[in-house]
Amino acid sequence: MTVTASKPSASKPEVRVAGGVLRGSREAGVAVFRGIPFAEPPVGPLRFAAPRPVRGWDGVLPTAAFGPPPPQGGHFGMDALARDTAGDGWLTVNVWSPETGPGAVLPVMVWIQGGAYSIGMSGLPEYDGGLLSRDGGVVVVTFNYRVGLEGFGQIEGAPANRGLLDQVAALEWVRDNIRAFGGDPDRVTVFGQSAGAGSVAALLAMPRAAGLFGRAVAQSVQGTFFSPELASDIAAACAAELGMGPTVGDLSGVDPVRLSAAGDAVGAKMDRWADRWGPVGHRAIPFSPVVDGDVLPVTPWQALADGAGRDVELLVGHTRDEARLLTALDGLLGQVTAEQAETAMDVFGPGRDAARHYRDAFPTASPDELYELVHSDWLFRMPTLHLARAQTAAGGRAHVYELTWPAPGMGGALGACHGLDVPLVFGNLDRGQPATLIGESPFPEAEELSERMRAAWTAFAAHGDPGWPAYDTGQRLVRLFDTRSAIAPYPEEASHLIWQDHTFSALPLLGS
Repeated sequence: MTVTASKPSASKPEVRVAGGVLRGSREAGVAVFRGIPFAEPPVGPLRFAAPRPVRGWDGVLPTAAFGPPPPQGGHFGMDALARDTAGDGWLTVNVWSPETGPGAVLPVMVWIQGGAYSIGMSGLPEYDGGLLSRDGGVVVVTFNYRVGLEGFGQIEGAPANRGLLDQVAALEWVRDNIRAFGGDPDRVTVFGQSAGAGSVAALLAMPRAAGLFGRAVAQSVQGTFFSPELASDIAAACAAELGMGPTVGDLSGVDPVRLSAAGDAVGAKMDRWADRWGPVGHRAIPFSPVVDGDVLPVTPWQALADGAGRDVELLVGHTRDEARLLTALDGLLGQVTAEQAETAMDVFGPGRDAARHYRDAFPTASPDELYELVHSDWLFRMPTLHLARAQTAAGGRAHVYELTWPAPGMGGALGACHGLDVPLVFGNLDRGQPATLIGESPFPEAEELSERMRAAWTAFAAHGDPGWPAYDTGQRLVRLFDTRSAIAPYPEEASHLIWQDHTFSALPLLGS
């Protein structure tokens, strides 16, 4: 790669990384570098391969724009957004670094975005790291990784979990290059939300990621991890949409847009295969990390229970009303019948008596509330809590929080729903899709809450203490984030008692 050189200026900082010289920009007191390649484009002969180190370039590489996103599923118009910024250099990182004196070595926070492993790109406005970097005194890194069939489809002849391998490659780039931006490679914190938090959990269990970060923040851990048999069956259904088999030979020549559309087509009718695919068929989740025995040897909960994360400091939490947003998107908010609630408890609850346990624990709950509770617990709340409990049981350290502040946007109907934490943690209250939860004009209480959460996250990244006691199974103390935050026993103990003996295993293929 050859890049035309031009003279640097005070407003365009330059740094040298392993591949060559980068030219960024200064924005509101922060040096910003966007679209830095950390791996070769995974196309052509590298399609469905593990990421390869990027080749260097001659001259100075301008980094004013985000790199092109990986192929996307169609949710929320992300496929169209990806096509608007077309290109095959999907694997890029972005860096925000506060202005400091010479020789500064700052904590580093590496963000992994969510999107159900089907969508997600680092260039969305809600992930702008400028405010978090400047006010928190940290170097913020975001990056793209492959999603959908490109990143998580179980394709014969390709390594499993290519999206996770992309994440490892990005963290290796941070280890090797972040000093050039004033960051400390020995103080790296990974943080992510939803599928990004599931990815953080997976990284804790992956030998390839060992030593690449010392702290981890998992916000609303998506608890779906697939067995190879389940993942292979879903991939075969996706390939069949194209009249092909789930092999590198068949799929490597398929246009990525068509491949993403095939994944969307299967996702739209997964309930047809619910008898084979179980809960993910009912919830339409076609992609998740695969417990393949190699890239991901065991589930995160098993890995932490075995002590894999004992030396990694952990901060985990969830929102109170996780599933309410999903219920609204499904058009069921306020419309759930008693039969639908009963089915949900039978499908997603732990064990044959789950419905009875939920009714006993929540005797005054309406069908809407029972439906929401079991969805929240199965997909996000209990996977998150169990991660902390596995960590502490093995002698590690974990801090737990719950976001209980109800979102004022959309008439306040969504409560403390899934995704509300994202604008609060980044401080981007007036931009991006999650910001609509806060309302057209940010409330002062949202700004104050955002400041407290950002301070906790950056303090944890700096020295491992977010400002409240570590979780233990005796007192069970957690931070409740609200207009008046508090430290109190974990408030979802009724759900925990229902799930306390449940093992979050790799989801199996149920039938032939």
